[in-house]
Amino acid sequence: MKSRTERSDNPDKARKQSHDAKSGAKLRWLITIFLLALTISAVFSFASQELLSEAELFGAFVVLLAIVAFGIFFDLLGVAVTAAEEKPFHSMASRKVPGGTEGIWLLRNADKVSSVCCDVVGDICGIISGAAAAVVAVEVWTSVHTLSQGVIQLLLSALVAALTILGKAFCKQIAMENSTAIVQAAARVIWRCKHLFSRKNKKRK
Repeated sequence: MKSRTERSDNPDKARKQSHDAKSGAKLRWLITIFLLALTISAVFSFASQELLSEAELFGAFVVLLAIVAFGIFFDLLGVAVTAAEEKPFHSMASRKVPGGTEGIWLLRNADKVSSVCCDVVGDICGIISGAAAAVVAVEVWTSVHTLSQGVIQLLLSALVAALTILGKAFCKQIAMENSTAIVQAAARVIWRCKHLFSRKNKKRK
């Protein structure tokens, strides 16, 4: 039989192992989020630079608004994931409705999904939209010449910030009221992408 000392050590050892496992999971998540942010930022920056370098003034405005809208959309998804409940998706999964299983996965990882959508993508779009506003300001200045480049850039930056805040505030209420429908739509997209990818792999084999 084990002594009382050995028995009392077991709970401490179990707690230490649990703590080490949680610490390891947190470290892996931090590394993952760093690499993800680095990759998304590089892709978005490259794409926006390429589009802005070839676009005229109107096209540059469209690219700038698209970046702002992209950030607002992902913020909408991030809020919806934290507000939705699992119950409807369990019903969908039991009836094998496309997106049911993916919806459960999104909700069970709501903190991570919300962090990626709101913090990673949202913040990256905010930074890139600021850089894009500076490029658009140069385009406006070369076309107009009635205001200084600094004033134009200040006005554009203020406009981008106001549109971003307004869009996120407006969409937050929509996300709270329609969280299930939004998550369901995102889950269907994930399901479709998975099946499309699996079909391509089958064709290759």
